[in-house]
Amino acid sequence: MIARLGDWIQTFSGRQFWPLDPRPEEIAIEDIAHALAHDCRFGGHCRRFYSVAEHSVLLARAVAPDLRLAALMHDSPEGYLRDLVRPVKRTMPSYRAAETAIWLAICARFGLPIDLPAEVHEADNRILVDERQQNMAPPPAPWNSEENVEPLGVRLQFWTPVEAEFQFMILFDSLIAGSAPSAGLPPRGATRFAGSHG
Repeated sequence: MIARLGDWIQTFSGRQFWPLDPRPEEIAIEDIAHALAHDCRFGGHCRRFYSVAEHSVLLARAVAPDLRLAALMHDSPEGYLRDLVRPVKRTMPSYRAAETAIWLAICARFGLPIDLPAEVHEADNRILVDERQQNMAPPPAPWNSEENVEPLGVRLQFWTPVEAEFQFMILFDSLIAGSAPSAGLPPRGATRFAGSHG
């Protein structure tokens, strides 16, 4: 076996995954959806549980149709690395390098643009306002990310992890079904949880 960089983790579906040596063929949407559905936004400092998976689905629903897959997947590296609060993430170049490497593997796996569209970045900043207003304690000081930012206008649903995972997968499947065959994805369904890299 070829030596891999770093150690591996066991994913939800039972696969080996090397976070420091990611490869497109080892990316599995089931693992991403499950992990994001169990990962709470804002380091868990919310009034109610609110997952990264729900955040991703709500964001994807709020952007133009041609941007939805990129929006749904924009936080997908966190499915393998977990979410870090922004002030910490900005000071950790090694984490950001690992996040970038996984993002590149995900882009290759699902035919996504390497550079996230500006409209998705903008929507991601705007949804922060909705999330703070609906699910956080009153802020002790203004959030830097909210300066001159209008809310996106979404209503949080506070899905359970099971519901968030289901909604993420349903949206992913519908977007992939409508995408060009060049994405290189095998048919879904029979391969799910069957040990393949589907």
